[in-house]
Amino acid sequence: MADPYHNNVYQQGVGDAYGTYGEGGGNDGYGYQGDPPQEEDAASDVTEGHDEEDQMYEGEYQGIPHPDEVKAAQRAAKAKARTGTSAVSELEELSEQYEDIMEDCGHGRFQWTLFMVLGLALMADGVECFVVAFVLPSAEKDLCLSNAEKGMLGLIVFLGMMVGAFLWGGLADKLGRRRCLTAALAINCVFAFLSSFAQGYGIFLFFRLFSGIGIGGSVPIVYSYFSEFLQMDKRGEHLSWLCMFWMVGGIYASFTAWGIIPRYGWGFSMGTEFQFHSWRVFVLVANLPAIASLVGLMFMPESPRFLLENAKHDEAWMILKQVHDTNWRAKGKPEKVFTVTHIKAPKTAEDEFIEIQSATGTAVQRWAVRSLTLCKLVLRNVASLLSAELRFATLFMGTIWFCMAFSYYGLSVWFPDMIKHLQYEEYESQVKVFHREHVTGFHFNFSLENQIHKEGEYIQDKFIKIEMKSVKFEDSLFEDCYFEDIKSTDTVFENCTIRSTVFSNTDLSEENFINCKMENCTFEHNKHGCHLDTLEENDVLIYLVSFLGSLAVLPGNILSALFMEKIGRVKIIGGSMLVSAGCTFFLFLSFSQSAIIALQCLFCGVSVAAWNGIEVVTVELYPTSKRATAFGVLNALCKLAAVLGSSIFASFVGVTKAIPILLSFTALVCGGMVALKLPDTRDKILQ
Repeated sequence: MADPYHNNVYQQGVGDAYGTYGEGGGNDGYGYQGDPPQEEDAASDVTEGHDEEDQMYEGEYQGIPHPDEVKAAQRAAKAKARTGTSAVSELEELSEQYEDIMEDCGHGRFQWTLFMVLGLALMADGVECFVVAFVLPSAEKDLCLSNAEKGMLGLIVFLGMMVGAFLWGGLADKLGRRRCLTAALAINCVFAFLSSFAQGYGIFLFFRLFSGIGIGGSVPIVYSYFSEFLQMDKRGEHLSWLCMFWMVGGIYASFTAWGIIPRYGWGFSMGTEFQFHSWRVFVLVANLPAIASLVGLMFMPESPRFLLENAKHDEAWMILKQVHDTNWRAKGKPEKVFTVTHIKAPKTAEDEFIEIQSATGTAVQRWAVRSLTLCKLVLRNVASLLSAELRFATLFMGTIWFCMAFSYYGLSVWFPDMIKHLQYEEYESQVKVFHREHVTGFHFNFSLENQIHKEGEYIQDKFIKIEMKSVKFEDSLFEDCYFEDIKSTDTVFENCTIRSTVFSNTDLSEENFINCKMENCTFEHNKHGCHLDTLEENDVLIYLVSFLGSLAVLPGNILSALFMEKIGRVKIIGGSMLVSAGCTFFLFLSFSQSAIIALQCLFCGVSVAAWNGIEVVTVELYPTSKRATAFGVLNALCKLAAVLGSSIFASFVGVTKAIPILLSFTALVCGGMVALKLPDTRDKILQ
């Protein structure tokens, strides 16, 4: 194959003039023929020995028209309507012809195979959103993370996904859906794999950032890619079914995290420098959906609609024939022949050409020119989203995406944080307080937990091989004491006097002693670094909450898929967002952990219908040349809203419920009202 960059590679701008691929296509430019002439050498192998005269349509005796006759009549009506219209662009003719071709190809094995492959890519995106949340409690100790570093680790994934959505969405409209999705998933797989072995915080953060950039391209490309293989009456329903894979990703992540992370025996170490604990095994297992999708994409073709937009007629025709033959053979009708001979396609005349000869400059210089030109084309495509014909669609959809993501992701963080806050309040209410203890010559060989010791005196006592968890000593005296093999969590000594005391093989450091007076004290073989707490970091509730939240969207997914065509996208989006806004007021009743879990399930189950409708409408509002770019820009805006929402909502945990509730209510109502102003795209052919 010739180098596509050899001559006239980047052709900027899109002309309005379209040509016809093939000859003799008729006045309307269509390649359908009432009785297509079949030569012997042109017939399909599967029709050999088949006598068409011996076969008769069974409904002919009853006067029932053959389905092919119905389609032909519908197409004739469309052609007549076009001739009666004075200003029908040839882009619309191409869109209508492509829709007719997809109807002839049918919906069958090919679409379901692609559905599974792309569903795994969407599942990988869902898993990515949960990975850091599940590993953070363990990674916090393993990597010695401060609160600020923990916050940055949670933030960096969404930042990476935001960049990835914008980048890959723009590139997919210029380089191809399959090509960009393959590259995005490959980057995600490589860097997610490397992150599981990273021993330092900085390198782990770097790998997760690029893992997020890779997987960020999955959502905008997957929906654009799949929609271009669907006929109009199947599009809304099957795109909604595709949304279910995000839910499957959450369930998969919850189950595998619960089954792997608490199993510390599954890890290994190589000295003290390399530790591979079970949470790292989970990071590897979480990468499997992306790997499976990447393998499946190797056997999938490029979108023929994208190829036609880029004047690659032969490739598009071969792929459409592959779709047709795959579907009809699977349905037991291998004799059906692909009758398309002529496809309306854009001419290659453009307003600007950049020629790059193989002898021009060095390879690096040619690559730089190509990359710079590609960036200009992508940015020009992004700017075109605010052109006169797309401005209102972009502003309306941007508002809806932002409002929905701000509320959804904000509450997704607020729910588990509120559960942790209630657990902490309950734990604090059970604290034991000891005043003015006098303990001499005692051997503490049992763990101390959730205790406060005030103004105590400990003389010649031994604290050996014990665990101190949430223990505080205030204004106490330690004299001639001995601490050995101590493992501490949230343990402090405040305003204490410590004399002639030995600390051997403990993890107590200067941070544990606040305003203490140390006299003649010795620290021997202190433990350095952080150590995993097998009980503290693996509360099963964190996995249960995520699992139930993901499972709760199943009814909403099913209902939205079944009624997407009957009710319409606009009513589903607006209705779902407004009902979700009403559900937020029930959050005032979140006085217990079980109540919060129930309210989370209710909110997720209702709001998922809005997500499904938003993604379907985004695909249908934009033309093929801008579809992935628009989806990428809007999805990047969604991730920005997720970062803002999760940060703002988390800051009010334990302070007040009113502000998060009012913020989510306001955002959902605004988004729902704007959604009701959108045009109905149910009967709209993909442009």
